[in-house]
Amino acid sequence: MTNTSPASLDGVSHFGIQVADLDRSVRFYGDLLGLELVTRWVRDQAYIQELVGYPGVELHVAVFRLPYSDAFLEILEYRNVERQPVDPATANPGTAHFCLYVQDIEALYERLLAGGARFVSGIKSPDVGPNSGGKVVYMIDPDGIRVELLETAKTLAGDPRPQHTNEKEAENA
Repeated sequence: MTNTSPASLDGVSHFGIQVADLDRSVRFYGDLLGLELVTRWVRDQAYIQELVGYPGVELHVAVFRLPYSDAFLEILEYRNVERQPVDPATANPGTAHFCLYVQDIEALYERLLAGGARFVSGIKSPDVGPNSGGKVVYMIDPDGIRVELLETAKTLAGDPRPQHTNEKEAENA
């Protein structure tokens, strides 16, 4: 059923994750994983404090561009408020993970391992569903958030995925 209301969803802007140490997470997502850091800022305006429901909060934010997408990864460190770590294991209600398409998952996995990344398991090959024949692994970020890395030819809907040329390969061509 299609929603014909003019007040409807219009795309994806960003995904936000809360972290204990913004600088550590910037090193992880930027330096180790290789996402492009777009900007960093600090926000403590009244509207922000009301929006997030924490009077007095100071948000330290880093924004990363997600490759081949209009969406961004927003990493936030909440300061000046009480914080309690949660158990981010993916079976726990209220937790989340996000998935990034990758090329050459084996090489990326080895590079990330050498850089100190932790994983739930080794690389697996799905044998059912749209990712059948692909390769997948769950990485764990410094705060325990699961990041799924997926090499596959199809989207979750089963549609063919656009293939992108690796920028380094394009430079050498």
